[in-house]
Amino acid sequence: MSLISDFKDFAMKGNVVDMAIGVIIGGAFGKIVTSMVSDIMMPILGYVIGGVNFTDFKLTLKDAVPATDTTPAVEAVTLNYGNFLQVTFDFLIVAICIFAAIRLVSNFTKKKKEEPAPAPEPPAPSKEEVLLTEIRDLLKNK
Repeated sequence: MSLISDFKDFAMKGNVVDMAIGVIIGGAFGKIVTSMVSDIMMPILGYVIGGVNFTDFKLTLKDAVPATDTTPAVEAVTLNYGNFLQVTFDFLIVAICIFAAIRLVSNFTKKKKEEPAPAPEPPAPSKEEVLLTEIRDLLKNK
């Protein structure tokens, strides 16, 4: 087979197409969750905790040195633990949102699966069973 036909066979397999669709949907869902965290949840959380902005929390390890005529300016060396806390909170909120969404979807699919299927009708008796039943009934009547 040629290289082009091999690639066509690979690209048109169902798993590759399904995976591509999953990646695209996942990217779109990621934007929705990010927006929900940054635009809805974080303002509510900020209001509840009194408007504290965690990204401003830092520990200064070395102070900044202003520029002089002979030396250039040196920025402060800081340990930005507040930003780490903010990203951790963002992660936890995203994880909770994804958990809730997955749980909601699984509840919908679970209800579909739990619907009882109609009971199958018992199979009709075979010709031998019908004949044996008739013979039994005749013998009972004698």
